[in-house]
Amino acid sequence: MRIIGIDPGLALAGFGIIEGTAQTMKPVHYGVLSTPSTMPLSERLACLYEGMIALLDTYQPSEIAVEELFFNRNVTTAFTVGQARGVFLLAAEQRGLKYYQYTPAQVKLAATGYGKADKAQIQQMVKVLLNLPAIPKPDDTADALAIAICHMQTTGWRSLTKQV
Repeated sequence: MRIIGIDPGLALAGFGIIEGTAQTMKPVHYGVLSTPSTMPLSERLACLYEGMIALLDTYQPSEIAVEELFFNRNVTTAFTVGQARGVFLLAAEQRGLKYYQYTPAQVKLAATGYGKADKAQIQQMVKVLLNLPAIPKPDDTADALAIAICHMQTTGWRSLTKQV
């Protein structure tokens, strides 16, 4: 199975593509899609969409995992990130991909075994679980890989429970 994890954002949107099973995960490609703050919103969203389509067409993931939005402070940021998230979901829908959503706590639990882990713990576990030479940078990239790991492990768990 090949999964793309997305940490949605307008300035930086992390992506992480992994393949294998919950026991044999390996990285395929990871990084960020970025847009300059000087660009109009509609153009930034178009850039994110085009970048996502290019990733989907190039790497052919079977599923997409996206972090659910959670904001308790800045409503303006929530709206712009929500628009970017919508662009990613639209691209997935247009390519016929099923998408899954995970809360930050679910991602933390899957990556570290602790639902309240801090960023450094998550980044270290992403490095370990995917046997990477270094922690992926920027943080959005490590977050996207953690989201993909969460989905891979959740899918593995689902398939095990179906066999019982």
